[in-house]
Amino acid sequence: MLAAVWHFSFHVADLDRSVGFYRDVLGMDLVHVQDQDNAYTRALVGYPDARLRVAQLAVPGRGEHVSTHDLELVEYVVPRGERQDPARHHPGAAHMAFAVADIDAEHERLAALGVRFVSPPNRITAGANTGGAACYFLDPDAITLELVQPPPHRAALLPGGRP
Repeated sequence: MLAAVWHFSFHVADLDRSVGFYRDVLGMDLVHVQDQDNAYTRALVGYPDARLRVAQLAVPGRGEHVSTHDLELVEYVVPRGERQDPARHHPGAAHMAFAVADIDAEHERLAALGVRFVSPPNRITAGANTGGAACYFLDPDAITLELVQPPPHRAALLPGGRP
């Protein structure tokens, strides 16, 4: 039986560039960076010559969890990969959503920093999150990310949130 989410991971072309985006632009806390050039990693990923660079990041103020981080960024140094079509409609494509208290302010802040948005904030008018808002944006590898402002009845669950 599953007990918890340990982390979500994205494979990136340039670890330093991606850490800069997630830490300096989005404001995540950098927990740890390491090179992985060992038998365990090669066995885990299934590549006999694998060498990886890995960074772990956490949402600030998230509280204590079973894992120290929420997001893991992985750069394959060996074998080097090629970017596939990142379009959201392809099977296997993934995205990560971040909750924010004020989506309009965060959209404005990120847009001013040059972040590429798929759309401005969209008010959610149907479904479980009616009353909230959401928008997609892209990281430096064109990985889809999402900002979500929870509906009023869930806003109190955000750190410092209020109904």
